[in-house]
Amino acid sequence: MRLAQELVKRAEALKPALAARATEADNLRRLPDATVADLHAAEFFKIVQPARWGGLELSPSVLFDVQIALASACGSTGWVTGVLGVHTWQLALFPEKAQEEVWGENPNALISSSYAPNGKVERVDGGYRITGRWTFSSGCDFCDWAFLGGFVPPDGPDARPDMRTFLLPKSDYRIDDTWFVSGLKASGSKDIVVDGAFVPEHRTHKLIDGFKLDSPGNAVNRSPIYRLPFGQIHVRSVSSPAIGVAEGALATFRERTASRISAADKARLGEDPSFQGVCAEGAAELDLVRLCLSRNFNELNDRAEAAGGNVPEMPLDRRVRFRYDSAQAADRSMKVVDRLFTQSGGQVLRTGDPLGRAFQDVHAIRAHYANNPELPGRNLGRTLLGGKNQDYFV
Repeated sequence: MRLAQELVKRAEALKPALAARATEADNLRRLPDATVADLHAAEFFKIVQPARWGGLELSPSVLFDVQIALASACGSTGWVTGVLGVHTWQLALFPEKAQEEVWGENPNALISSSYAPNGKVERVDGGYRITGRWTFSSGCDFCDWAFLGGFVPPDGPDARPDMRTFLLPKSDYRIDDTWFVSGLKASGSKDIVVDGAFVPEHRTHKLIDGFKLDSPGNAVNRSPIYRLPFGQIHVRSVSSPAIGVAEGALATFRERTASRISAADKARLGEDPSFQGVCAEGAAELDLVRLCLSRNFNELNDRAEAAGGNVPEMPLDRRVRFRYDSAQAADRSMKVVDRLFTQSGGQVLRTGDPLGRAFQDVHAIRAHYANNPELPGRNLGRTLLGGKNQDYFV
């Protein structure tokens, strides 16, 4: 608990530097080298990395708290920290040989990702050959490896396609700089292009194993944190930054409004009921979002801890609910920022304005597939009404 609190304090201490670098980061369209160095020095990328490979082996909830703190100063930094940080957790689920290849010589090695199964996968002797283009690989410029999603073709007439994550070294792909965007500008979420790279069997991870909470890496990484549902970890890594961005926007709004004088009647805007209402609603909404997601993850952690490193009981109805709550968190955070932005007047339109940047960043976060509450909401409603779950990314 003490280390978890210390990590959040480190994130809070970095916020002034991140805010000062925000314009530089936007212009670079990736995180500045100084920021990447700060994140490594603070050990944020090691939060959920196995201790046997030099990691801190803490609960993913600690990583999400750090993400929120960082994102309140720089949405892109919070986004990249969480996304890359979670990849160390997933690598712990791969066969031990893959972990050795990545961390054996460099325990600080990082992995970017693009999970959409966009490429072509062929079965070959000893593994697979993959080709294609994968988009939105955040932080790829300073990563040594990449996780890429794909479907393994059926190996028989009655078999189904098998969705997997493929692990590739940087030497097997190239980065195509396509990242010219309006939000999360500094996330550097460029394209990964692969032309017929061979991926051995041990450098793959089955989605179904993550769903069943029983992956090859569990044989050597026995901590209960590696028995949490893969889908729950992934969706929180992309929704948590939205909370941070909204909290940062609210802090900026409060600071400005408290001392701002109306040009029209010289009244203090802090005494205006409309400003007071937007501020109160935003603070209350973000508090509810935080409490909901904290409750959800505490339940997951408790169930994993009770199993003592074995396969825990994770009821499907709870996982479906938590999946929806995660998407709702991003959507509600976006709406908080929208109200703050609209209430603030024309100054937020200026390039580099913190509230303007927050508006763009939170909309970019909400645009992620996992943060659209419509499909998980329908799935939750279906199960509540006696239907079957149709989402295995829970």
